[in-house]
Amino acid sequence: MPSFRTTRQVPFTPRQMFDLVADVERYPEFLPMCEALAVRRREREGDVDILIADMTVGYKAVHETFTSRVRLEPARHEVVAQGHAGAMGPFSRLENRWQFHPAPGGCEVAFFIAYEFKSTMLQMLVGALFDRAFRRYTLAFEERARAIYGTEAPAAREIS
Repeated sequence: MPSFRTTRQVPFTPRQMFDLVADVERYPEFLPMCEALAVRRREREGDVDILIADMTVGYKAVHETFTSRVRLEPARHEVVAQGHAGAMGPFSRLENRWQFHPAPGGCEVAFFIAYEFKSTMLQMLVGALFDRAFRRYTLAFEERARAIYGTEAPAAREIS
């Protein structure tokens, strides 16, 4: 099963990065291949928000919509998305995890995604394309953070 994992250091706080990733409705504005995203349902389990969301991804003539269950845990600075049972679109399995840890001058962003297509034909057709896109996701979020928060390190902003 294809997967990708990376850890990056960014000059933003864990909360800033969590908020950016948790704002799923904005993904079509900056995320590679994301054409649309609609939240179908929101629930609350204590301090945790649960979203059921449909995301449409596309490239040229290929367009696929899949449903995810997204768990937003602000206290842990963690976002976990999994394919929603019975409505996962092209995937037989999908898991995506973001974690944000304090680090000198900002935070460490840990990103993980694993996926498996239901169709071998679809895997052959777009598998490499998806792999390249997922590898660009962390960079897309870093660029979005700079556009939203600026480029100054959070520690410098907090002192003034």
